[in-house]
Amino acid sequence: MERQLALLRGVNLGAHNRVGMAELRAMLAELGYARISTHLQSGNAVFSAATPADRTAARIRAAIESEFDLDVPVLVRTATQLRAVVEADPFGSLATDESRYLVQFLDVEPDPDRLAGLDERSYEPERYELIGRELYLWLPGGVHKSRLEPALRRLVGVGTARNWRTLRRLLELIET
Repeated sequence: MERQLALLRGVNLGAHNRVGMAELRAMLAELGYARISTHLQSGNAVFSAATPADRTAARIRAAIESEFDLDVPVLVRTATQLRAVVEADPFGSLATDESRYLVQFLDVEPDPDRLAGLDERSYEPERYELIGRELYLWLPGGVHKSRLEPALRRLVGVGTARNWRTLRRLLELIET
């Protein structure tokens, strides 16, 4: 059994895509996962699984559709992968507010050529760094005022973001 993290995209934002965390934990237990915990109400679940991460993501997505009648993208990372994301930390010395330092977890590694045409200087002081399937974003004015985040979203595909404080907490949970 391997520790894994499921990140549900777009749940419990306003009145749409409501998924209770107790119900999510029960559903994950029915799928055979163990040592399940959730963090916050935004679709973060940590558990132990015997299936590879990509298969786990597909199983959870299908179960959510069946159980809650919702089509919710699910991204899964292993404990090792999550640790590598946190250790990479390209903006650690620059990011002064953990709530404005985000990591966008992507379903596939984007083609770097798609990002090549983006003029980073026109978005300063906002910054980004793509490392594999993770897009690190330093948005000092916040995500709601960001011009960079929507421009990148159109280029990188399906993903879900978590702020740095949440990532550090999820790493603690997955390593216990």
